[in-house]
Amino acid sequence: MPEFDMNGIGNGNGNGLPTPPATPGTPTPLMSSLRVDSLSYERERKSMPRCKCFPVESWTPSHMCVTDFAAPDVSLARKLGAEFVGTFILMFAASAGPILNQKYDGAETLIGNAACAGLAVMVLILSTGHISGAHFNPSLTIAFATFRHFPWTQVPAYILAQVSASICASFALKGVFHPYMSGGVTIPSDTLGQAFALEFIITFILMFVVTAVATDTRAVGELAGIAVGATVMLNILISGPASGGSMNPVRTLGPAVASGNYRALWVYMVAPTLGALAGSGIYTLVKLQDGEGDLPRPVRSFRR
Repeated sequence: MPEFDMNGIGNGNGNGLPTPPATPGTPTPLMSSLRVDSLSYERERKSMPRCKCFPVESWTPSHMCVTDFAAPDVSLARKLGAEFVGTFILMFAASAGPILNQKYDGAETLIGNAACAGLAVMVLILSTGHISGAHFNPSLTIAFATFRHFPWTQVPAYILAQVSASICASFALKGVFHPYMSGGVTIPSDTLGQAFALEFIITFILMFVVTAVATDTRAVGELAGIAVGATVMLNILISGPASGGSMNPVRTLGPAVASGNYRALWVYMVAPTLGALAGSGIYTLVKLQDGEGDLPRPVRSFRR
């Protein structure tokens, strides 16, 4: 509270009006030279030391730095709800493009298919990233947990939400576009080895980018949704005709269940998971350490 003299005149700005103190945690003004990261802004606006990704110390018993996961005021049920809805939307959009291609003789084209998935990823990260972290992918969730960016205790619930949303979206597509559901199934167009290699490599690329914008406080995280969405589009353009460009076990599992086509399903379960682990691990090795580069900024939202 500002102090007033006996005449009621404040002692703050020289214009007769008090100058209120800055609120702790208030973000920098928009036109300032310092940027404010909308995806990584701390939910807990308390003036306290910021935890590090790989903790090295603690401050008080009430603020133990175990690891900087989501703020505790976001309940697990709310996170799972966001994951379910987000995965449903992503699956519906990413599978609808290929189905429309099948039904209308290539009306969407490969670029259209890539745009359906990439744009869906972009808007979902921007709209739900602050709630659940916008995983929508069991391989991503497992990789984050492996490298201590996400708690293992929440991994089974996240994967259950993602798998159930994928199956629900696939049956919704089957009801809308029957009998053209087979167009949404990702299967190898050539050998299993080629499909495995492509899915490993494109998921490696995706997870390398995601780990950068989601976990490294020195990376440019303001446009994380655009960066990840563009990576998804790029990967589908690279691999779409050969392997389907899945990068996500539930992208393949849901349509496989709805259509009854389980051909080479193991490829799309194993390769993306291994690729995600490799991509996240490699970025962890090459990222800047403390004291290198720009000063770190608040943590990203993908780790919730």
